[in-house]
Amino acid sequence: MCVSEYLDMPHINLPPDLPGIRGPMAFRPETAKPLNDLVDVLLRGPHTLSPGERELIATYVSSENDCRYCQTIHGAVAAHHLRSEALVVNVKTDFEHAAVSDKLKALLVIAGRTVKGGKSVSAADVARARELGATDLEIHDTVLIAAVFCMCNRYVDGLATWAPDDPDFYRQRAALVAANGYAASTMTPSALPPATRAS
Repeated sequence: MCVSEYLDMPHINLPPDLPGIRGPMAFRPETAKPLNDLVDVLLRGPHTLSPGERELIATYVSSENDCRYCQTIHGAVAAHHLRSEALVVNVKTDFEHAAVSDKLKALLVIAGRTVKGGKSVSAADVARARELGATDLEIHDTVLIAAVFCMCNRYVDGLATWAPDDPDFYRQRAALVAANGYAASTMTPSALPPATRAS
């Protein structure tokens, strides 16, 4: 069998009907629970940043890490909350000119620096965010969201998981996550039609 036949396969035996992070989480539910609980706190818990804004941070980080599944699913959740798929695209490609607040732009700078390495976040980056109204909690959680999603991106891609091509798959999953949260949605079977793996 030639090497190219393996390129579409995950590196370990994962459930074939669960794309992205859902496959590894089903494989190892003991680690899935704390990860999902943490993501629910960071992206959905009470906060001065809206769920849509926090999902944009997760989406931007995942885009910077070139993680197709994570940037697409979290982009769909952000678009669901913010009612704009175009805004999500703009944040991923050029957030400084996107229709988001100056405070969020400053926080996205911090998130992007965290992707490069924690020591890349400078005092000047933090001072700019503070000048634009960011609180210590918002700065803390931006760094933690970025760090957690760097981990999740590497988890997803390091095991060579697959990602559906159909945008409607992500829109439908996003509606479930927005309604029920990550812990309740990541591994629970849904009434959605089964995803079709791209060839």
